[in-house]
Amino acid sequence: MDHVNDMVKGIRFLKGHGTENDFVILPDPDGLLELSPAQVALLCDRRAGLGADGILRVVRSAAHPEAREHAEAAPWFMDYRNADGSIAEMCGNGVRVFARYLVEAGLVEPGEFAVATRAGVRHVRTSAEGDVTVGMGRALLPGPDTGIEVTVGDRHWPAHNVNMGNPHAVAFVEDLAHAGNLFGAPEVAPAAVYPEGVNVEFVVDRGPRHVAMRVHERGSGETRSCGTGTCAVMVATARRDGVDPAVTGEPATYTVDVPGGRLVITERPDGVIEMTGPAVILAEGEFDADWLARA
Repeated sequence: MDHVNDMVKGIRFLKGHGTENDFVILPDPDGLLELSPAQVALLCDRRAGLGADGILRVVRSAAHPEAREHAEAAPWFMDYRNADGSIAEMCGNGVRVFARYLVEAGLVEPGEFAVATRAGVRHVRTSAEGDVTVGMGRALLPGPDTGIEVTVGDRHWPAHNVNMGNPHAVAFVEDLAHAGNLFGAPEVAPAAVYPEGVNVEFVVDRGPRHVAMRVHERGSGETRSCGTGTCAVMVATARRDGVDPAVTGEPATYTVDVPGGRLVITERPDGVIEMTGPAVILAEGEFDADWLARA
């Protein structure tokens, strides 16, 4: 961190959220800010730090080794970290907040543009009303989709294996309270299906093509919302309902309620999933570079 301290005493940050999935945004266009897992965890700490479900570092794709190949198509790279400091492939709510920041900072023109992520390039569309639509790519149903079981206390449910650039286990339950407090990760077996851990969604029906969910995010615990999780839930629910746009040729749209709000998820016949929901930038400031360096 010495090179950062030489430039500035304070490091600029912003705070934003998408359906109350909240993030610290760190503008770092030249990729000079190196963050250890301990430093990320400190920034995300809700008592000792700024408080967040994760970090969105804003880096020019050309300046980041994981994104250089996408620099022409997507000039900006979303370097996302979970609250525990671990690196994640993708964060759906994070992409919407990231896109809102790029527009409000004047780094891109509002409308349609692309963002580079570790899960590939994601196309986004902003609206004057504040909603952002993200093309989340295609869901993978890697299998097995039988034999996976989620356990909380003495309750067990079969789970659907869905990958949205990151892994998900989707369990349909009778009551969202049955998920427990979600302070710790629910048990998912067999563990070999998810060697790098898994996001676990608990889902109940609210009406036709309308569900509600709670989620334990890998590396962050229970969060108020999970964008990739809502997409995984939409696909799992649609297949449970016998709906597959690739077969019918018609898009399918589901409403997914999360504790922090509501997202609308559409699966197109080509398999691409679009997620639409709010994204808010609510504050900005500086934190002490020396404080972070001591982490």
